[in-house]
Amino acid sequence: MPRIVQLPPTVINQIAAGEVIERPASVVKELLENSIDAGSNRIDIELEQGGTERIAIFDDGCGIAAEELPLALSSHATSKLRNADDLFAIRSMGFRGEALASIGSVARVTLQSRTHDSETGAELQCNGGDFSEIRSWNGSPGTRIEVKHLFYATPVRKKFLKQNATELGHITESFTKIALANTDVHLTLKHNNRMIYEVPAGASLLDRIRIFFGDEIAKHLFPVHREQGPVSLTGFIADPACDRGNSKLQYFFLNQRWFRDRSLGHALQEGYRGLLMTNRYCIGFLFLQMPPEMFDINVHPTKAEVRFIDSQALYHVVRGAIRQTLADKNLIPHLQLPEGIPNPVPVRDQGLFSTPRKELSNATPAPWESKSFEPIPRYVPPPPNFDLPKPRAEETPATSFLDPIDSPPAAVASESPKPVPSARPVILSKKAIQIHDSYLVLETTEGMLLIDQHALHERILYEQFRKRIGSGNLEVQRLLIPEPIDLPPDQVAIVLEAKQELKELGWEVGEFGTGTILLSSYPALLKRGTPGEWFQGVIDTLLTKEKLPSREALFNNILATMACKAAVKAGDPLSPEEISYLMELRDMAEDSHHCPHGRPTSLLFSHKDLEKQFKRI
Repeated sequence: MPRIVQLPPTVINQIAAGEVIERPASVVKELLENSIDAGSNRIDIELEQGGTERIAIFDDGCGIAAEELPLALSSHATSKLRNADDLFAIRSMGFRGEALASIGSVARVTLQSRTHDSETGAELQCNGGDFSEIRSWNGSPGTRIEVKHLFYATPVRKKFLKQNATELGHITESFTKIALANTDVHLTLKHNNRMIYEVPAGASLLDRIRIFFGDEIAKHLFPVHREQGPVSLTGFIADPACDRGNSKLQYFFLNQRWFRDRSLGHALQEGYRGLLMTNRYCIGFLFLQMPPEMFDINVHPTKAEVRFIDSQALYHVVRGAIRQTLADKNLIPHLQLPEGIPNPVPVRDQGLFSTPRKELSNATPAPWESKSFEPIPRYVPPPPNFDLPKPRAEETPATSFLDPIDSPPAAVASESPKPVPSARPVILSKKAIQIHDSYLVLETTEGMLLIDQHALHERILYEQFRKRIGSGNLEVQRLLIPEPIDLPPDQVAIVLEAKQELKELGWEVGEFGTGTILLSSYPALLKRGTPGEWFQGVIDTLLTKEKLPSREALFNNILATMACKAAVKAGDPLSPEEISYLMELRDMAEDSHHCPHGRPTSLLFSHKDLEKQFKRI
């Protein structure tokens, strides 16, 4: 039977290195944080072969006294803690005293340092956990750490490293996070004697974002600021048009330390609800400041995760700040036109307008299509009560697509709706032109506005649905004979799990044997189609998630589906009166820039871009 023995310190440190030092980027992160804690004003980093062969970091911080160099490379030795109570009031980047010892146990480390009040410094080497003698060193005040041949003492770990370019990418990411959080420190990063980044001290956060992520992102950022009690939230978020296919450009910082948090990431995405399409992610750089007593950083070996005392309150702070920031922004996408046609087409001799009509028709582009949405059966609601002269008999449509859900009382029907203040361009005329029976063209103060009639009407209906439900005025139509709907057993379970939420939306369902549910009522505002067809769309919405979404998310998803099915479709001709009414509804919408699924409702062709295309400027 094996005996229990005490492990030697070198083995203990190598085990700790497996948790703290995963790759060269981990070394750079830990050493950079030490330099920040030392009060450095400038930190220079030099790398060779993606950091696998050499990592050197130079700083001008407070330095380490000669007699303390062995302690700096020993485990559980730190200048940042004195007792257990200090763990609940951590204000430094590091505090465990494990990083340098872990690095020294798996690499060849040279540590050189000098305090500002010493005439000379000292040097200590550590090879796989073995210390050399302390020698004199005549460098400038600060600390210089050189790490060579990472994982030479643990060859198995070295085999798991990726190519140098990949490891350099991870180092650059760690460097970026620390540079964003410490704008008062001058930072440089070199690889194989080539300067990759030089970030001067004093540059604003926006300037640093521009350095790392480019001007195209920086110029589309909105500042965020919110104070709530002892919690402060600042930073930047991007225009929804700058969305991405993953969340890699979502950065969270707590007291100048980067961390990851799924809950806050969800809060950030929720702030963009209705502005992003499915599986698209926003861009954000958010900085939280709060007393250290309100969180615990000592929950992860690399300090990448945080436990908050009141995570739910923090969730609402982030989500509320994002929504407030986006609420009054002009989010109409500006369409960037090409610089021009290199070879202008000459005018034909027989005249500019002599092209046969058939040829023009063939040359007309088809309406744009969105691959993200399935075709939906056309729905024609009953006509609205327009207080307008009736068109001639031959022009009167059989039905109107714009059925107002919240019609004004008769006493005020003639009053003009008061538009909601917004940052959108001012429309100079409500007389829009419909093209391809799908898009509306209007003149604005900034240029030409092209509106997707389906997306806009969908947004308007979505907001009207929400107001009806929020005010408790949702009318429900009960079925004389409940309609049975056959479903697979797993889908029946999902529907019944959301039974209460569905009832609040007007859908009353009950179980009826194995694989069947009974539909007893549906929202009265759904005037056409069969209840079963409508409810199938609701079921599809429930099945889009692996698990039942939150109550609010479920409501929003179902309402978006209902609005999409009820809205006017591409290809539906609208009368001038209907177009005018739709524009009035647009002015009343809280957010007329995006449909509930995140698609833009309009595109703006700026006056300047149009002038360029016609060679006027």
